[in-house]
Amino acid sequence: MKYLQLLRPKDWAKNLFLYIPLFFSGEIFDTAKILNVFVGFVAFCCIASSIYIINDYKDIEDDKKHPTKCKRPLACGAVSPAHALIIFVLLIIAGFTIAYYTNTRFLILLGLYFVINLGYTFGLKNIPILDIFIIAIGFSLRIRAGGAIAFVDVTIWMNIMVFLLALFMAIGKRRDDVLLKLSSGIDMRKAVKGYTLDFLNTMLALVSAVMIVAYFMFTVSERVIERHHTQRLYLTALFVMAGIMRYLQIIYVHADSGSPTKILYKDRFIQVSILLWMVSFYLLIYAKKIPFL
Repeated sequence: MKYLQLLRPKDWAKNLFLYIPLFFSGEIFDTAKILNVFVGFVAFCCIASSIYIINDYKDIEDDKKHPTKCKRPLACGAVSPAHALIIFVLLIIAGFTIAYYTNTRFLILLGLYFVINLGYTFGLKNIPILDIFIIAIGFSLRIRAGGAIAFVDVTIWMNIMVFLLALFMAIGKRRDDVLLKLSSGIDMRKAVKGYTLDFLNTMLALVSAVMIVAYFMFTVSERVIERHHTQRLYLTALFVMAGIMRYLQIIYVHADSGSPTKILYKDRFIQVSILLWMVSFYLLIYAKKIPFL
């Protein structure tokens, strides 16, 4: 169990973003493409987990001071640094070996993801603003990799939406770090010195507004309407807005802006919003035989 925790399997949900291009393309029931993306998902999980391990290895002392990160296998001493490094190397070999047998574009995107996140681990995460942009770029690379391995197009608006969504969640997480600093008096991250609560609140409001507009622009773009033969995709924005508002409620009202994946796993409102968004999208894209659609 301790070695599994080292891999952070709960964070593998982030790699499901690889399926987004396939879902939006209207080809989510193409068995061959589903399997292709699953192979890419496994490769990304291996590389992402290797990054988590090297990040935890580098931050052992800092994590020991954190109220929740102190429970991580390396910080609490459940896994030795030597064993962690061995697993780190094995995961890199496994991830890139899998990617090598897919296609060159996917391999390059996975390699770029690894290099950028390695840079993040070894110093870039200490630079305010750049740190959250790198997190967002990671999600952008995921959907591009998903498009590459499934051989489907990733539109500009889709890329913008995912980037903004990831930026939004990263800002929320930094806000949690600032709140933790204000309550404990300890800087859990060096980058936190470059943020204030007012600054992050302003950025959250700005990015959330732009994200909603970007989603509307995506649903009414000529390219998307032509591909899916419907002008009603804008209706799905209702659930997007509900999910964003709920996330804002969680961080502003409940003061709980920690890991976005943690919130996703435990918050029923967001889960239902995502489910309804998927159902509405399915009805509009895949169930074209329904008369009133």
